[in-house]
Amino acid sequence: MFNKLFLVFIVVFLLGWLANSIYGYLISEKSCSYEINNKSIITMNNSKEKNLNYIEKTKKEKLSFTENIFDKNPTERPSPYDWIKENQIHVYNNKVVIDIKNPEWATFTDTNSMDPIFDYGSHAIEIIPKGPEDIHVGDIVSYKSKYADGIIVHRVIKVSEDEKGWYAILKGDNNKNPDPGKIRFNQIERILVAIIY
Repeated sequence: MFNKLFLVFIVVFLLGWLANSIYGYLISEKSCSYEINNKSIITMNNSKEKNLNYIEKTKKEKLSFTENIFDKNPTERPSPYDWIKENQIHVYNNKVVIDIKNPEWATFTDTNSMDPIFDYGSHAIEIIPKGPEDIHVGDIVSYKSKYADGIIVHRVIKVSEDEKGWYAILKGDNNKNPDPGKIRFNQIERILVAIIY
């Protein structure tokens, strides 16, 4: 009895396997299925060559996308001056200590002019500059404008001199145009040296 059941089981298994193999062969002639980037792509072409061309095209597009993300020659943009040296930063299990003289704490309003570097809810540490030589292209400074109320926090994009002396041109990172007017040193309140998110 046991031998007959075992034999029936083997025959059913072999018939199932054979039917599955024949069905798979017939379907593969009509369509091919590939998986690219965890997405199944099914093409209903009789030509496997077209399917392989599609895969090669997709691989090239993926490579092109990767090359664009990791550009070998990205545009150099001025960064803020290195105000805080590595030996001034002390990281402990329960606190971070930054050795700087006369730090000032700052928060920001929701103007979106400096997105994505900071926005409403970000916190910052600033210092008071001693003279124009402390202001560098790439620095983010807070200043009083003749054209707006309150304090504006934007990036220095140019430093120069004219008949009235030293000046800077500033611009919000997310703004299309520079701020109006030349910003004189006496308008600059602080330099941003750290942003805390």
